[in-house]
Amino acid sequence: MQANQYQTGALQSAIYPNQGSNFLYPTLGLVGEAGEVAEKVKKIIRDGDGTLTDPDRDKIAKELSDVCWYVAVLAYELDYTLEEIMQMNLDKLASRQERGVLSGSGDNR
Repeated sequence: MQANQYQTGALQSAIYPNQGSNFLYPTLGLVGEAGEVAEKVKKIIRDGDGTLTDPDRDKIAKELSDVCWYVAVLAYELDYTLEEIMQMNLDKLASRQERGVLSGSGDNR
């Protein structure tokens, strides 16, 4: 599946207020779903001594799929295709690598 194909499919199931001019809703959903990923990992540490089982992997993957949905919808709200967002990230990382600032902190390295 291509990223833009996924984005188009995700938008077919998008139901929220002011769709097409509401970046807040998918932003909050993205944060919530990322938190659910973190919660699953936290419980693996707490309850399973950090041992990742196949059922744990499946649970995390399902939450990651929700993260993907919100990323795709937020990109749409910002008037970008998902492939454009992905390419931006690769370009940014390649630039940082070329300049020797891949590690470190700050947005504008």
